[in-house]
Amino acid sequence: MSEELDPEVIELATKVFDLARRGETETLAAYVDAGVPANLTNDRGDSLIMLAAYHGHASAVEALLARGADGDRPNDRGQTPLAGAVFKGEAAVIEALLAGGADPASGSPSAVDTARMFGKTDLLRLFGAE
Repeated sequence: MSEELDPEVIELATKVFDLARRGETETLAAYVDAGVPANLTNDRGDSLIMLAAYHGHASAVEALLARGADGDRPNDRGQTPLAGAVFKGEAAVIEALLAGGADPASGSPSAVDTARMFGKTDLLRLFGAE
């Protein structure tokens, strides 16, 4: 027997995930400061930081990291925010995640693997994985 989720909770979560996708840093940070978990995930395991990273919002990534978000948290497919940022070519997000302690070897494929797949030798050097 499963509990039915409160429609208002689902609506709030949807709003917060959209804030991460759009990079609305101040509003997103205010929701996290008010009690929304920094590591909230959707039905595919994508966290707020994954969505912000994948959509190129470095300031949102920094704000979430500052509030305790796990920069290495993989989604249900094993992908990490850093690997997503490498795939999308989001240099500012990559820098923010690395500054926040993200591990380039984490996930599957990892950020290192992703950089190798796409011939991004500059990132391989940055990750110390030449």
